[in-house]
Amino acid sequence: MTRLKAFIVLIVTALAGAALAADPNPQDWPAVEAEATGQTIYFNAWGGEPRINAYIAWAAGELKARYGIDLVHVKVNDTASVVSQVLAEKTAGRDTNGSVDLVWINGENFAAMRKHDLLMSPGWATLLPNWTHVDVDGKPTVLTDATVRVDGLESPWGMAQLVFLHDTDTLADPPRTLEALKAYILDHPGRFTYPQPPDFLGSTFLKQLLVTLAPDRLALDRPATDENFDTQVAPVFAYLDEITPHLWRKGAAYPANVSELRRLFADRETDLALTFNPADASAAIADGELPGTVRPYVLDGGSIGNSHFVAIPYSASAKAGALVTANFLLSPRAQARKADPTIWGDPTVLDIAGLGEADRALFDALAEDPALLPPSEMRPTLREPDPSWTERLERAWTVRYGTR
Repeated sequence: MTRLKAFIVLIVTALAGAALAADPNPQDWPAVEAEATGQTIYFNAWGGEPRINAYIAWAAGELKARYGIDLVHVKVNDTASVVSQVLAEKTAGRDTNGSVDLVWINGENFAAMRKHDLLMSPGWATLLPNWTHVDVDGKPTVLTDATVRVDGLESPWGMAQLVFLHDTDTLADPPRTLEALKAYILDHPGRFTYPQPPDFLGSTFLKQLLVTLAPDRLALDRPATDENFDTQVAPVFAYLDEITPHLWRKGAAYPANVSELRRLFADRETDLALTFNPADASAAIADGELPGTVRPYVLDGGSIGNSHFVAIPYSASAKAGALVTANFLLSPRAQARKADPTIWGDPTVLDIAGLGEADRALFDALAEDPALLPPSEMRPTLREPDPSWTERLERAWTVRYGTR
């Protein structure tokens, strides 16, 4: 265990303190597993991608066979609705026997749950047995969620970073900076677009512009205010004003989500695509959705990246089972399967080099795929701005461009 990891465990264990007395204690793992046996876990997670749904179904089978846990995937379209549901139950006095046991979460939704005290006691995530495999040194985004400290309130599940896709058959040398991208769009009208915010990927593209073009990058680590918002986003809208008339359909319409964007790219209506999953190209090639000549790349200077997590609401009905589920999702076997682009293709949060030989072997075959970005090309990872910037930016974009 590194000094940083040991320090984190020490601090977060202290934070947990007396709270762990009321909740299942991960430090007594045999007792947690015993309590979890026979429990039903309602896992609220996005249900819009068949590959992800199939992976969760596989995990449910493993949990049933290994621990006698019944995992029910509650498919949601917007995690904000889950936050609202837990908050409504709290307002109604339903502090136990809540309807959500585990939620797939990050960003502003985590910030909202933390703000309203909707999460199980701090520290549990760093006390999971499989936390020892997490790469806290090489993947510091497992410790902060869109600038908000995690403090063991959620367990890391996977990594993400904004990458561009190009087809080497039609575009061998793609634009690798925002300025080069703008020049390409102006020279090739109609050949680029992005999903319409507040779609997650569309909003991520806006955040990429913001963190790259804002005059004061450090201001983005703090909440947006009426005084600083216009100044920081002015370069973003200047950029968008230039490119919008030259986008696909002249900026009068936008794809609704990543699937529609990928379809435009596959049909060669556009020359570039975006994704927040560095393994998306490989997975889409394997599924026959994209040609084998497609390759991913990261802009020079880096791109927006983050970790995504699972969290346990304070009112969960089956906390022990939720802990066992979170720990299983961190296991080398589950993480390697998730990273396989033929399964899901979601990058691992684990320190592969620190695993034992047998567990490292689970990841070895993944490194041979030419449509997968090697870790060295996924750096640097640019920090997410404070969640308040995203909310304001989405609203401002809709007023400016979304009502055409």
